[in-house]
Amino acid sequence: MQTIDITDFYKIELRVGTITKAEVFGKTKKPAYKLWVDLGEFGIKKSSAQITDHYTTDELVGKQVVCVCNFKPRQIADFMSEILVTGFDDGSGKIVLATVDIPVPNGGKLH
Repeated sequence: MQTIDITDFYKIELRVGTITKAEVFGKTKKPAYKLWVDLGEFGIKKSSAQITDHYTTDELVGKQVVCVCNFKPRQIADFMSEILVTGFDDGSGKIVLATVDIPVPNGGKLH
């Protein structure tokens, strides 16, 4: 595992947001959803996420997730993904979202 300096970590804007809308993204090569995430003072940001194995669109709405907010936006088909919703491999290549276990204000920074 490569090590980094703490100043490198501080450069990453890891913030929490609440998924307000989720739709099936039919124009991707791999199954994915379009997500809209409320990041409080930073507004609603969009993300494309390959998380269809463990979640339905209905289950996602209202879920708080940890997001990388300062990557450059990325065009995926006809959708601009502005943030990266984070998660962990479940051991079989399927993603489980990184969430919080107690609700916190949207836009809060990970420390």
